[in-house]
Amino acid sequence: MLVDVTGKVVLVTGGGRGIGHALTERFHAEGSRVVALDVAFADVPAPGSDYYSLRCDVSDPTSVQHAVAEVVDRFGAVDVLVNNAGVNVEGLVCDLDPRRWQRAFDVNVTGTFLMSQAVIPTMKSQHSGRIINAASFAAIVPSVGSAAYAASKAAVVALTRVLASELGPWDVTVNAYAPGMVPTAMNGFADLPEPAQARLLDTLSLRRWGRPEDVADLVCFLASDAAQYITGTLLDVSGGKLSTQMPHQAYEP
Repeated sequence: MLVDVTGKVVLVTGGGRGIGHALTERFHAEGSRVVALDVAFADVPAPGSDYYSLRCDVSDPTSVQHAVAEVVDRFGAVDVLVNNAGVNVEGLVCDLDPRRWQRAFDVNVTGTFLMSQAVIPTMKSQHSGRIINAASFAAIVPSVGSAAYAASKAAVVALTRVLASELGPWDVTVNAYAPGMVPTAMNGFADLPEPAQARLLDTLSLRRWGRPEDVADLVCFLASDAAQYITGTLLDVSGGKLSTQMPHQAYEP
């Protein structure tokens, strides 16, 4: 089976850093025409006719419409939208500032909604397309102190399922992916003290941190024709965090 995304026009939000940057690099390496969207870039793609960056605030309808219009004007199509942009908001419900709660929903949920809404007319006219949304393992099993983040990512999963059915008549698929523990600047896993890292790794059947490349493998598959009959799903790429209650027992003498 060939996972082929050659020539596809791919938009990746949050594409200037972390997992988003890894996604843009992978799609470009696979021959796609890639546009990285971000509010600020830590890693800026080298200027090129088929790989470039645009500044875009996914929580701002005007910013989103302008960015998508520029891409459509340039390439005449949008084949794949990866809604990767997100923010992590932590805090106990009793202490959480309502403005921080709203920020989680503005970026994680409203950003996914606005970007999807902006590309739908083009995908409908093409009678094809892929919308791939970043959920989180927190949408499946949330942690104490993650109410805003987990609730927003659970909303992304629900939005994904509704969009999958609404866009089915145009052969547009919509799926979500749930990364497990991939160290990034946003979560700081790799900077935790060694005992804290060990406790987290003990929850995984594959006892290692996830890599951005692991997520990119899945997202490229979902963007390809090999996944044309998969829609409305949430795919877990967490190293087997839900396999058993205590997977670390398999690593003990």
